[in-house]
Amino acid sequence: MENFKTPDDFYNAHQQWKKELGELRKLILSVGLKEELKWGGPVYTHNGKNIVGLAGFKSYFGVWFYQGVFLEDPYHLLINAQDGKTKALRQMRFDILQSTDLDNIRMYLLEAMNNQEKGLEIKADRNKPVLIPKELKNLLDKSPTLKDCFYQLKKTQQRAFSEYIETAKQETTKANRLEKIVPMIIQGVGLHDKYRLK
Repeated sequence: MENFKTPDDFYNAHQQWKKELGELRKLILSVGLKEELKWGGPVYTHNGKNIVGLAGFKSYFGVWFYQGVFLEDPYHLLINAQDGKTKALRQMRFDILQSTDLDNIRMYLLEAMNNQEKGLEIKADRNKPVLIPKELKNLLDKSPTLKDCFYQLKKTQQRAFSEYIETAKQETTKANRLEKIVPMIIQGVGLHDKYRLK
């Protein structure tokens, strides 16, 4: 994932979906959302709250609604990309963009803005316990300095490192990931911090 400096950098980098993402950008701005750069890409906000983001992938481009769980979804366009894990976020995926899609997305955008004004929101549970996988726990137990650094991180950062290790399927991948995160933990840098604007 690249860390873009401006929204224009993001849109210019996505050659495969440049036209489609550009049309979506124009639509999103036309309803009055504010364009910001977060986590290395464009995020569109209303009253300071994240409403929608865009991304281009190899086989599709997508629109995601940060509080999409509250949208009525009459056209059945929304999916939960991580069922059982993602609570509020919902995505739309396309491999072609038609004028009817733009009309439908506009309707969803207006509803999302209205929902934000009503205060409809699922907040992340920042107090849920961090489940540290055994491989990371063993590493922390062997190095008191590393352990101290790890527990000085925010819980969201601890959770990201833990999930990063836990989701590796093979032992060699887990070992490589552990090796990668040790210097980050010591420096007090979260797994995804490089994608945030400073």
